[in-house]
Amino acid sequence: MLDIEKQINHWCAGATEDWDVARSLVSQGKLRHGLFFAHLTLEKVLKAHVCRTNRELAPPIHNLIRLSERANLSLEPEQRNLLAEVNSFNIEGRYPELFLPLPSQQEADNYINKIGEMVKCLNRLF
Repeated sequence: MLDIEKQINHWCAGATEDWDVARSLVSQGKLRHGLFFAHLTLEKVLKAHVCRTNRELAPPIHNLIRLSERANLSLEPEQRNLLAEVNSFNIEGRYPELFLPLPSQQEADNYINKIGEMVKCLNRLF
């Protein structure tokens, strides 16, 4: 029998760890990797919500918009836009040879702040 609470805890614990790594890397100027871990943070929080909402395993996908839809989350337009923007950090982190433009340090810091607020918002829903 599937232990949904164990799955939720697994995803939440991973998100917490990845969030610490994301903030540390961005503060050190390692933007590509830091923003990739910020994407992972949101991905894992959203997968926890998929488990909570659907009482099933989270799908093996990385698209934040699709995960939020699978979790039946009602997001504000600016939250959806943020998820869409952060999706690009997943691509850059996995396929750096595509040479997608990285944000500046200031832009990365702004993303970290926005992502942090969204993580707090999503965590309040548990």
